[in-house]
Amino acid sequence: MLAFILRRLAQSVAVLLSVAIIAFAMFRFVGDPVNQIVSLDTPAEQVEQVRKDLGLDKPVYIQFVRYIGNALQGDFGQSYQFRQPVTKLLAERAPATLELALMSALFSLLVGIPMGVYTALYRDGFGARLFQAVSLIGVSLPTFLIGILLIYLFSVHLGWLPSFGRGQVVKITENWTTGLLTISGIKALILPAITLGLFQMTLIMRLVRAEMLEVMRTDYIKFARARGLKTRAINFGHALKNTLVPVITIAGLQLGSIIAFAIITETVFQWPGMGVLFLKAVQNVDIPIMAAYLMMIAALFVLINLFVDLLYAAVDPRLRATIRES
Repeated sequence: MLAFILRRLAQSVAVLLSVAIIAFAMFRFVGDPVNQIVSLDTPAEQVEQVRKDLGLDKPVYIQFVRYIGNALQGDFGQSYQFRQPVTKLLAERAPATLELALMSALFSLLVGIPMGVYTALYRDGFGARLFQAVSLIGVSLPTFLIGILLIYLFSVHLGWLPSFGRGQVVKITENWTTGLLTISGIKALILPAITLGLFQMTLIMRLVRAEMLEVMRTDYIKFARARGLKTRAINFGHALKNTLVPVITIAGLQLGSIIAFAIITETVFQWPGMGVLFLKAVQNVDIPIMAAYLMMIAALFVLINLFVDLLYAAVDPRLRATIRES
């Protein structure tokens, strides 16, 4: 197991190094950072001084080594637009994005898995057909349209939930705030969490259904029935347990995707997270924020993949045997 973990860590470092090269290349080829800082009538001497202060007068390899060294210390430079450290800007908005992503993932799992099990066990029933029809809607409609429809129904027409913002938040630590401890924060989280998690929920539901139907046809399920085990024990103690192995992989990867692609949902609901900050950075060619966001998302995907691999080995005995043999 230790060798398996070390191999995964080595692969993770290689991936992060590749992403660092891409992020560094953004500084070199997207545009001249100095032009984003100085005005057109800035004297040439001052322009050169700014370039020197940024370290852009050094050779490329020195700039890259310095960039990697600073990134390892959590320093991604100054934002051209906000004139503040990028790390500080991301840290201020990370709680909102992570809170939204976790609630969306929780919604997709708590709703998607039971719906998948139900549609597999009662695949010819009316409820199963209704759930499949709903899942088609969740997969087909774009995220921004789902958000707009939810806002129109629950905010404009019914007036039950707020249409934008994060609501009242509580400061837990110096850099961490949450809206889960206030009524307005919970209300503000419901619509964006459903909007962001609906696609993942339908994906998990259809995956669980397909895997459940496959497992229910296997020999050991037939043998369990022949032994006289209760239906509940067969469905949930044997079939569902083996169904969850691929679900773990998909759910882990989808958590990274939720964080990475929360931009649209945050924009629709004006959610003060990292996605809105990244969108503003793209509009204003704020390369330090773009590069830092890219590095952070890559690190999240790598960590989630590593965790999923370890969890996969813990759940599947066959994989543990393969790891021990290798």
